[in-house]
Amino acid sequence: MIGKRLNARFYATAAGREPVREWLLRISPEDRRTVGYDIGKIEDGWPLGMPLARSLGVGLWEVRSDLSGGRIARVIFIAEAGVMILLHGFEKKSQKTPQGELEIARKRLADFRRR
Repeated sequence: MIGKRLNARFYATAAGREPVREWLLRISPEDRRTVGYDIGKIEDGWPLGMPLARSLGVGLWEVRSDLSGGRIARVIFIAEAGVMILLHGFEKKSQKTPQGELEIARKRLADFRRR
């Protein structure tokens, strides 16, 4: 068996907070397992596309997870140098990814690249 193609890492703020990890801990254990499994599939099979992963442009990608009760979640990440940086996670409520959610991911990416 070949090892992971990407190794997932949580984005951390300068203060040490890990927003995606915190979000995952707030959702149900069943939903957390689903999102974790989907992240793992991307780690093992990168590069992957639809329906599991989709490019959001400018180097951002999303993990697309179907949660219990017909809900959906997204984890926005970047993939570079064998690492998958998990920037932002949220439950999606509309067809299109809200600009506010993308902006959070962009700000975290800019912060990540500054350090």
